[in-house]
Amino acid sequence: MNELSIAAGAAGLLQPVAGAGARVVTDKMRATAEAFEASFLSQMMKPMFEGLSTDGMFGGGEAEGTWRGFLVDAMARQTVKAGGVGLADQVVAQMLKMQEAQEPAA
Repeated sequence: MNELSIAAGAAGLLQPVAGAGARVVTDKMRATAEAFEASFLSQMMKPMFEGLSTDGMFGGGEAEGTWRGFLVDAMARQTVKAGGVGLADQVVAQMLKMQEAQEPAA
């Protein structure tokens, strides 16, 4: 359900792409950091909805309970799109520090 997945070449995310500018790598880092923040926010929001009843006049019944996870994920992604809570910025900063540490001194 989450957009984050561990790929076989995940370690290569911090390596510079041959023939590409630093901006492309930064854009990939930013997208990865925002996906991580969305995943984190989704996990934090899930307990808020676990105890809600789906019965009643305006309840969605069994379908509401089934699709609730998708709603929580969408709300988390929208929160990140609106500026998030600052976690993505911290993740990007750490990725850049890690990348700078891997670069040979000139």
